[in-house]
Amino acid sequence: MSNGVVLNLQFAGTPSPQQKEKEKMRDTFLLAYRTLGVVFGGLVTSPLYVYPSMPLNSPTEHDYLAIYSIMFWTLTLIALLKYAIIAIRADDHGEGGTFALYSLLCRRLNIGILPSNHVYSSSRPERGVEAQTWLGKLFERSIVARRVLLFVAMLGTCMIIGDGILTPAISVLSAMDGLRAPFPSVSKSLVETLSAVVLIVLFLLQKFGTSRVSFLFSPIMGAWTLATPLVGIYSIIRHYPSIFKAISPHYIFHFFWRNGKAGWLLLGGTVLCITGSEAMFADLGHFNQRSIQLAFIFTIYPSLVLTYAGQTAYLIKNPNDHDDGFYKFIPTSVYWPIFIISTSAAVVASQSLISATFSIIKQSVVLDYFPRVKVVHTSHSKEGEVYSPEVNYILMVLCVAVILIFGDGKDIGNAFGVYVSAVFTKFSEGGWIPFAISLVLAFIMFGWFYGRQRKIEYEITQKITFHRLEELLADPSVQRVPGICFFYTNIQDGLTPILGHYIKNMKSLHKVTIFTTLRYLLVPKVDPHERIVIKKSNLKGVYGCVIQYGYADALHFEDDFVNQVISSLILHIRNCSGILEPHSQEIEQEVSSLEEARCAGVVHVRGKTRFYIGLNCGWFDKIMLGFYEFMHSNCRSGLPALQVPLQQRIEVGMLYEA
Repeated sequence: MSNGVVLNLQFAGTPSPQQKEKEKMRDTFLLAYRTLGVVFGGLVTSPLYVYPSMPLNSPTEHDYLAIYSIMFWTLTLIALLKYAIIAIRADDHGEGGTFALYSLLCRRLNIGILPSNHVYSSSRPERGVEAQTWLGKLFERSIVARRVLLFVAMLGTCMIIGDGILTPAISVLSAMDGLRAPFPSVSKSLVETLSAVVLIVLFLLQKFGTSRVSFLFSPIMGAWTLATPLVGIYSIIRHYPSIFKAISPHYIFHFFWRNGKAGWLLLGGTVLCITGSEAMFADLGHFNQRSIQLAFIFTIYPSLVLTYAGQTAYLIKNPNDHDDGFYKFIPTSVYWPIFIISTSAAVVASQSLISATFSIIKQSVVLDYFPRVKVVHTSHSKEGEVYSPEVNYILMVLCVAVILIFGDGKDIGNAFGVYVSAVFTKFSEGGWIPFAISLVLAFIMFGWFYGRQRKIEYEITQKITFHRLEELLADPSVQRVPGICFFYTNIQDGLTPILGHYIKNMKSLHKVTIFTTLRYLLVPKVDPHERIVIKKSNLKGVYGCVIQYGYADALHFEDDFVNQVISSLILHIRNCSGILEPHSQEIEQEVSSLEEARCAGVVHVRGKTRFYIGLNCGWFDKIMLGFYEFMHSNCRSGLPALQVPLQQRIEVGMLYEA
């Protein structure tokens, strides 16, 4: 009896499941390698300035053991457990960051801060029915609760931007301070000047994008991540081999028992060991959970644990060197290679924070929570690589100002981390800086949002219905002129009151008028086939168009905006009307009239509205709306994002009564 033969046929060029799994793992490891140069720059370079930032006074061996124990458990509980394991799972369809978490909460609790209805209809399901919980009911019923939630999200975002100002300053300054050990004649002011020059050059290069040099980021940070723990291991063996006994928490309890308030004040310095750990969640959209977790758990975390252990081991035997706790523990034979690597790593860490700030500002602009600034995509292949000239130069001035005003890594360290109670004691020593920056930015964002919301509320109240539009067009003095008009409006259920103002004064309306709404949604990305939503009215030649964006979407169309809208409009006409013979001639006439109108010319009409702030306005409205009008008069138009030629734009002015 012959044995059966099983044939496993595989088409040529078709990968097997095993091959697919291998490719997936390879891609994950490649992404994990790339995260070294993008995600972990601020976190992994923290050994440059943690010990110098601590107000140590004649520390003992037990003090250093306790400090290392505090840093070890801070890294373990916050960086590893909180961010790398728990927070990273709270993604919004793969996107991370404060606004991603806010948008996820809004959708899960079935609440929204904008007073308009969204058209977005993606088939991706949301988990749970949290809208039925007491928390969902609270946010659903209370506008105050919703605004508080929004303000907290804004404040958290602004604090990350504040770190984007301080981290480049302290990283580069601490790295350049390594020149003073081998060259005592190098003055403090010279180190400050060199650090400022490095940062100025870095900011001036931002407009070219990072694509051309980003391939160097991961090797540089990889070299740093590997070199510092090796020096740490050498220092442990040479100075204090039993350093890891400090992992026992009892050293922490005895430390606070002995030192009391003085020990509590040291928490303000130890918290710097997790500087930049929030980037694991904020940069989630550029990578994925597994790649970030692999990189942190198997490289960054052990690197930091060993580096801090080596620094502590050296300082136990040399307790008075804590003011330069990094470069002092570097052996002389490898001092200059480490100096070059550390300086390069500090620049890369600065670039990571600068890029993250650009990305946050772009998301804020897209969600209409920040005044419109110019956002340029510096890479055709990397959607998240953006640059904002205005933001760039403001960051440059603030970073250089921080260096020149403080001039010392220890003083800048005081400005970090107004997150724990111990740091409030350093408020007058520089801790007010990130707090002040965050409050100013949050006030800008809330003021912009408040003004935009009031305008939308006014337009909804004073909106023009299609029935009213029909009455206006029935006036014999109103002419339908050739061409296509894109009339921009902020509302979907009705038409902007600017339309009535326009028709009454111009006495005309184009034969084809498309009322266009740019809708920014609390979702990461909108599917391409859902980007343009067309509505047909009962009036001849009058259509509605909603262009939908997610907060992680690019702000520009790959092809011509007008052509895409008209193509979508023609497709909508054919699909809605059908292809039955009795109607085919009517359909073709409508399509033909669209083509004729496009050949006649295209114009884009948008309102340039202002609030009339009268005597009846309350003091809050006078302040917030006045501030909004100041920002609105100095910000950019929303139309350049659609590549609308300047000669096709028409602005219609109108006063809204506050």
